[in-house]
Amino acid sequence: MSEVVRNVQFQDLGKMDYQECWDYQEKLFGASCDLKLENRRRTDGVELPTTDYLLFVEHPHVYTLGKSGDVKNFLLDEEGLKRVGASFYPINRGGDITYHGPGQIVGYPIFDLEHFFTDIHKFLRYLEEAIILTLAEYGIIASRIDGLTGVWIDWEDPKKARKIAALGVKCSRWVTMHGFAFNVNSDLNYFKNIIPCGIDDKEVASMHTELGRPVDIEEVKNILKSKIEEVFGLTLIN
Repeated sequence: MSEVVRNVQFQDLGKMDYQECWDYQEKLFGASCDLKLENRRRTDGVELPTTDYLLFVEHPHVYTLGKSGDVKNFLLDEEGLKRVGASFYPINRGGDITYHGPGQIVGYPIFDLEHFFTDIHKFLRYLEEAIILTLAEYGIIASRIDGLTGVWIDWEDPKKARKIAALGVKCSRWVTMHGFAFNVNSDLNYFKNIIPCGIDDKEVASMHTELGRPVDIEEVKNILKSKIEEVFGLTLIN
């Protein structure tokens, strides 16, 4: 866990179009990267501080394909997309294909990791840990699978293992963008149109399916925020 308490700007963007939110992320991410580059060029010894952000958002139905992904894992054509009312974006994060939609908490940490630790794998594990701790508050036991990024239910049984949260990030100059997608009340039928994250032998899950009832997503957000604060040793500022 981080020992230094760092203030991070928190914004709940509500429901927002994917492209609009991506553009906003790029703006914040680019500002931090540009500032870090300027700091390297400065000769007066004064370092201008970057700002860390955590964005929460719900997107309309959308599929996104990471830069290392295989388009063959996307099972819809243009007509199929129209039929299910979804859009599709090839994007600049790591990972393969995933789905975002209503009932899902999408989190975008735009962190300067030099404020925390310069280890992208540790960053991903911390995000996973915050989600695992959130699920535990509802009696849902989750963990990781070696070699597979994300948060899993029944992770010890390859035949039953199912993913409840997916992660994929971009990092430049130790500034991150993109993040995680956490299925709370998601319509899991939309995952049938893809091979999620390129993994064809594992199912997906949501808090709704695990508990057998809809979950108050605002309550989950508040718990998740507190767990992110705990794990990273930060304070979220509205």
